[in-house]
Amino acid sequence: MGPCTMTWVREQASALVAEMTGDPFGSFSASVYETGRVVSLMPSLDGHDERVRYLLRQQRPDGGWGGPGLYGLAPTLSAVEALLRQPGEDARIAAQRGLESLVDNGMVPDTVAVEIIVPGLVQEINAQLGKALAVPGGMTVETLAKLREMMDRGLALPDKLLHSLEAFGSSARGAGFVEPTEYGVGCSPAATASWLGDGKAHPYLAAVQDPETRAVPVAAPLATFERAWVLSTLAGVGVPCTVPGDVVDWLAAEFGESGVAGGVGLPPDADDTAAALHALAKLGRPRSTDTLRGYRVEDHFATFADERTPSTTTNAHVLQALGASREGHREVMSKLALWLRDRQERDGSWQDKWHASPYYATVCCAVALAEHGDECTASSVRDAVGWVLANQRPDGSWGRWAGTFEETAYAVQILLRTNVSHEAIPEAAARGCAFLFQNQDAEHPPLWHDKDLYTPLRIVRAEGLAAMYLGLANAEVARLLAYSR
Repeated sequence: MGPCTMTWVREQASALVAEMTGDPFGSFSASVYETGRVVSLMPSLDGHDERVRYLLRQQRPDGGWGGPGLYGLAPTLSAVEALLRQPGEDARIAAQRGLESLVDNGMVPDTVAVEIIVPGLVQEINAQLGKALAVPGGMTVETLAKLREMMDRGLALPDKLLHSLEAFGSSARGAGFVEPTEYGVGCSPAATASWLGDGKAHPYLAAVQDPETRAVPVAAPLATFERAWVLSTLAGVGVPCTVPGDVVDWLAAEFGESGVAGGVGLPPDADDTAAALHALAKLGRPRSTDTLRGYRVEDHFATFADERTPSTTTNAHVLQALGASREGHREVMSKLALWLRDRQERDGSWQDKWHASPYYATVCCAVALAEHGDECTASSVRDAVGWVLANQRPDGSWGRWAGTFEETAYAVQILLRTNVSHEAIPEAAARGCAFLFQNQDAEHPPLWHDKDLYTPLRIVRAEGLAAMYLGLANAEVARLLAYSR
C-alpha cells in the first residue's frame, strides 16, 4: 500500500504512462477461452503442455471455467473441447466435469460473437463425443452455417468477424480474403492459429504468450485501446502526471478516415475513436470529430457497422468527445444525452454490452451527462448517485458479485465527478478511497466483455488512480481519509 498523498498518485500515474508507452501490446489478463482455442488448433506451438496445465489449474470447483453464471459458457466449452483432444486421465476427468457443469438456465451474456462461438464449439465437442450436446441459451447454428457457406464460396466475411475467425473451423484455414499483419489475424491469437493451421510458426503467437503459463490474452495488440482509455481517464480528472509527447503524437497518428481501431487487425470503431478524441482534446491536441459522423444512427451512434445491440458506454464516450471538442455540436449532443437518459435502469444504474458490471456503464453515462447534459438529464445523474450510495458494501467497496478495486474506483468517480450535492457523499467516497488505497495489489477479476471476460490491467489501474486523486483533491473527503488513518 502506498502513502495517501497527491505526490504519490502523480508519481504512480507518471510511471504507469511511461510503462504503457514502451509496450506495443498492452497489459491484459490471460483468457481461458482463447488459450483453449490455441491448445486445440495449434498443439505443435511451443508451450503447449504449459497451456494445458493452465487450463487444468483454472477449472472452478464446480467443474466450469470463466466468470459467474453463463459468463462461463464460452470458456467452459473452449476448455472442454481442447481437453478432449489431450491424452491423460487428468484432461479426461476435467473435460467430463466441465460437461457436467453446463446448465442451460438463462440468457447468455452479450459477449463478442457469442452467437457463432457457442454453436461452433458445441459442434466440435459433438464431433469428438459422437453425441448431440444441445446448443444452449436458445441459440441456433443457422447464423454460423450461413457464414461458413459464404466462406466456402470464397466470399469475404465482415472485417469485425476476423477477430473470431476460429469459430469457422476448417473453413478459416488459409482463407484468401484474410490479410494477416505482423501481429497475426484479427487481433486474436485464436484467429491467427485457425488461419495458419497447426505446424506453422508465427512470431506473434510467441510474443503474446505469458512467459510462465504460456496462456494468451483474448486480444492483442490493443495498444490504441489501452492508451486512449488510460490517457482519457487521467487527463479527464486532471491527474497531474507526465505524458510524453511521443505517445500523444502516436495516438494522433493512429487516426484514419474512419477514426481509430482498438488494435491492429480490428476495424475502426466509434468507441475507441471517441476515447482517443477525448484524450487528445484534454491533452491540448484536439482534432476534428468529423470521423464520428459515419457512426451516427439517428439519435445515437453505433460502435461499428451492422451492430446487433447499441452500446450505452460508446455513446457516453461520444458525448464526452463532442463536448471536449468545443465544435458546437449542441443539437447532436442534446439528442444523445436524451438517448442515454432513456436507457437508464429504474434503479438509477446503466448496463452495457462491453462490461459485466453496471458500475462501468454508470460511471461512463453519469459523468458524460453531468458534464454535457442539461436540466432534462440532471435527475438521471442524481438517480445514479443515489444508486451508488445505496449499494456500498460494509468494507467501503462496491461490486456486482463482490467488492472489487475496479468497481469501487468507478463508484467513487460517480460520487465525485457528477457535482451532485448529498450529505452522504463525502463519507461514502472516503470509505471507498480507503478501500482503494488498501487494495491496490489485489487481483482484478475479469469484468470486460470480449469473447471471454478479461481485465485491461493498466486501464483498471488508471481508474483507481483517478478515483484516489479525486478523493485527495476533495477537502472533506481528504479530511475524512486522514482521520481514518
